[in-house]
Amino acid sequence: MRIGLTGGIGSGKSTVAGLLREAGAAVIDTDAISRQLTLAGGAAMPAIAEAFGPRALTAEGALDRAYMRELAFADSGARRRLEAILHPLIGSETEAQAAAATSELLVFDVPLLVESGRWRARVDRVLVVDCEEQTQIARVMQRSGWSRTAVEAVLQQQASRSRRRGAADAVIHNEGLSLDGLRLQVLQLCAHWRGAEAKT
Repeated sequence: MRIGLTGGIGSGKSTVAGLLREAGAAVIDTDAISRQLTLAGGAAMPAIAEAFGPRALTAEGALDRAYMRELAFADSGARRRLEAILHPLIGSETEAQAAAATSELLVFDVPLLVESGRWRARVDRVLVVDCEEQTQIARVMQRSGWSRTAVEAVLQQQASRSRRRGAADAVIHNEGLSLDGLRLQVLQLCAHWRGAEAKT
């Protein structure tokens, strides 16, 4: 069974991905793939350097993520050019990892799954990790040291909570939960999915 995992920034999606991995699922992290592609010497870097020039690169030759984040938020055309470079490469590596996986639960961790519009047809279920927007803001400010304004700018670029929940087959409400409470939700969901898969 192919599961699409998503959630807004600060929702706890990465924590849930880790718990799914603990439960025996194979997790393919598209964000991690993107980071690999944009390291110094990464497969995406020649095209990025050509498209955006030396300002988009660190001294080591990796993608300057802070610069590109600011540029992408300010210029939707720049964001689309970056996506046109990265998305085919991410897609190829994602499918290569999927083909090599052996677990009966295959989880695709995709931050912008709902926004992309392409993933619904590629997965059997969509799992959304959700929490209050103020909780998201507080978590990201604490974790990353970003200003409230910076976090709110990211939230505005992402799908709304209602749109994300509307696309979900299952929702984990990660609000006020201990790690053990979150783990219990994940384990129950995995058991349900495995049972549903066994019946098909």
